[in-house]
Amino acid sequence: MTARLSSLTLALRYAAFAAAATTVNVSTQYAGSMLYTGRYELYAAMAAGTLTGLVTKYHLDQRWIFQDRSTSLRDHSVKFTGYSLTGVLTTFIFWGTELAFDRFGDAPYMRYIGAVLGLAVGYVAKYHLDRRFVFREAAP
Repeated sequence: MTARLSSLTLALRYAAFAAAATTVNVSTQYAGSMLYTGRYELYAAMAAGTLTGLVTKYHLDQRWIFQDRSTSLRDHSVKFTGYSLTGVLTTFIFWGTELAFDRFGDAPYMRYIGAVLGLAVGYVAKYHLDRRFVFREAAP
């Protein structure tokens, strides 16, 4: 295992990866909304964005935040499952914020502001959950 990251390096790296995953999530939502404009467009876009953001963030966190060097399919399957489960609570934070901004905002872009804010709050909580429950042996 490599040396632990300094607190500042870890925080900056985590913030950058959270921003990258947020960009993937919101971009996927936007693209999805352009492709499908039916009755459940918002929910379909949120689900697609959540999935792409989850996969992106897992790969970044696993390697660069928690410095987990697992290579087997079994190890990745177990960790990705745990990572996804810790994301359930944080997804409710993100979705609730996005839906509230969509419902009460006066402009169509308000839902994306809600998504970014909800993801920011959720990612702070998610780091602590992942460190404690998913990447215990590799946690900084």
